[in-house]
Amino acid sequence: MKHMKHTKYLISFLLITMILFSQSFSFALDIPTREDVSDAYKWDLTDLYSDRSAFEKDVKLLNDEYIPKLATYEGKLSTAENIIAYFELDIETSTILTNVYMYPYLIMDLNQDSSEATEMAGMADSTYGAYQSATAFAIPEILKLDESVIQDFMALPEMAPYNMTLDKLIKSKAHVLSSDEEKILALASETTSSPKDIYDKVTLADYVKPEILDSEGQKLVLNSSTYYDIIESNDRALREKAYHAKYASYEAIINTIAATMNAEVKKNIFLSKARGYNSALEASLDAEYIPKSIYDNLVNSVNKNLSYLHKYYTVRKKAMGLDELHSYDCYVPLVDNFDFEMSYDDAVKTIETALAPLGDDYIKTFDDGIKSNWLDVYEDDHKYTGGYNWGNYSTHPYILLNYDNSLDAVSTLAHEMGHAINSVYSDRAQNYLNADYPIFTAEVASTANEILLMDYLIKNAKSDDERLYLLNMQINNIRGTVYTQVMFAEFEQTIHEKVESGEALSADYLNNLWLELLHKYYGPDYTVDDVSKTGWSTIPHFYMNFYVYKYATSMSAANEIVNNIIENKPQAIEKYLTFLAAGGSDYPVDILKKAGVDMTASAPVDNLLTYFGELVDTFEATLEKKIASPQTITYTVKANDALWKIAAQYHTTIDVLLKLNQLNDKDLIIVGQKILVPAQ
Repeated sequence: MKHMKHTKYLISFLLITMILFSQSFSFALDIPTREDVSDAYKWDLTDLYSDRSAFEKDVKLLNDEYIPKLATYEGKLSTAENIIAYFELDIETSTILTNVYMYPYLIMDLNQDSSEATEMAGMADSTYGAYQSATAFAIPEILKLDESVIQDFMALPEMAPYNMTLDKLIKSKAHVLSSDEEKILALASETTSSPKDIYDKVTLADYVKPEILDSEGQKLVLNSSTYYDIIESNDRALREKAYHAKYASYEAIINTIAATMNAEVKKNIFLSKARGYNSALEASLDAEYIPKSIYDNLVNSVNKNLSYLHKYYTVRKKAMGLDELHSYDCYVPLVDNFDFEMSYDDAVKTIETALAPLGDDYIKTFDDGIKSNWLDVYEDDHKYTGGYNWGNYSTHPYILLNYDNSLDAVSTLAHEMGHAINSVYSDRAQNYLNADYPIFTAEVASTANEILLMDYLIKNAKSDDERLYLLNMQINNIRGTVYTQVMFAEFEQTIHEKVESGEALSADYLNNLWLELLHKYYGPDYTVDDVSKTGWSTIPHFYMNFYVYKYATSMSAANEIVNNIIENKPQAIEKYLTFLAAGGSDYPVDILKKAGVDMTASAPVDNLLTYFGELVDTFEATLEKKIASPQTITYTVKANDALWKIAAQYHTTIDVLLKLNQLNDKDLIIVGQKILVPAQ
């Protein structure tokens, strides 16, 4: 069964993803709730089933006819005729099963309290389990055939629609074990998931949140909410205290987490060796047919382009007027409460304008989706939070939003429509088995939409404040998606290679490696505190077996496609639409090459980071422009004020305030003193 729910990735990094500008909003526009709006802003689930009885009719059909019939092919998949017949029946079954599975879960996502939806979801889960059990024989049975026999089948014209499926089976055959050996690995599956389970228990259940005292002697427990309130505040002493307390608190459990990490790495290595791979990285990449050179090129390219990230921290340090920039300084907003708001209807128009370079057919598909109830737009009391796209081969995609007029809401709309339109193009062009796009390319279409949207908003900003806000958003998008993820990828690769060479992972080694990477990635104007060494222990993504690099490759590929289109390179739009229609009909690297993106080369990553550098330059120039000709107002110094706080509040620097007020010492201001500051 294909096209499961696809959620937009939202990653929070306690140490590394640092916010330069405030993400708070004050909305003047009314935000309607779901019950207040017309059906035009809601899903029409009758596209799937008219009611529960229609749903149950298909459940019965699957359990009484389709699934038992699939099971009758066991022991018969040795001829081309039977394999084709099995695939055809499986496609028909899976198409109905997708509808059966989606219908109750979509209802449940609209109302988490729906007991009827819960009942139907139980029926869907049971049916899906029966399908999995009945079809478990198929792949092992086909793999028992000689490779030459499968290739002979693939030469038959009538097998053409299924050749990609068979070719993938051939490629996997070298790493599929005997039936008895596969059973042993299957029995070990609960054990191999233990490192992640232990990590979750230690960090979520057993971890004791640290406590600190504020300036008035009040005790503060550093849960996530309190910690981020402090780390974004203007009280530098309290920020430092909270940061040190939080990361020092992990030292009490650091040896347990190190042992857990060691077990995770050994598990990955064991499974890769059991299947005949040279390394854990090779095994993980091979699951998606990705050559190791892509991973290596990504890490090498980012390392060659670290100067752009170093400059980012230099600009921030200068803007804050600090002698030393620490991690706990990098969350403080320099522009406070910039009001970005856009109604849903205006967002649709804006996104359509921003995506115009993709051509008329793309925009028509976008418009059709908006008008055809693909989206359920507004929040409700019991609605699922966040946003996602869920493709459906036989009807259309379903996009869930909780639209709130913010920039993130506008971006999410563009992102999820990118996924949805990708599904529509691939579903139109491919059979069911080839329609699903691989994970390696899954974020390309959605990220391309976001890049085009942000580029349009930045170029059409109405003020320097708006431009600075948008520039920073895009800088942070790239920094978090590429630099941060590749630092994670480099850490992950290094610790696996260490264990593969016969060494063990200790807490001291992991701490020191993390500090080395922080120094390397963030540069000379970023002061790394020793307590930061435990940062690796806070990141659950290291239990996802070389997953994080895909965020960086997807953004790099998307940026390359957007550049090709904007630069009017020959057939750039046609190549992109062909990419969208390709689904899983070819291997991901080859699909991207046909779209004009060679991920085996360094150019896509280099070009994206050059763009990052240009954004930092533009950000710096826009900031200096605002500083160069300020209109001034009088500010009265308050208790606990510091010149850097006042500079941050008024979008300026300490140097500007010193010059405006002919001050010689940034530390010598007193309560009640009148000073000149740039007018906002």
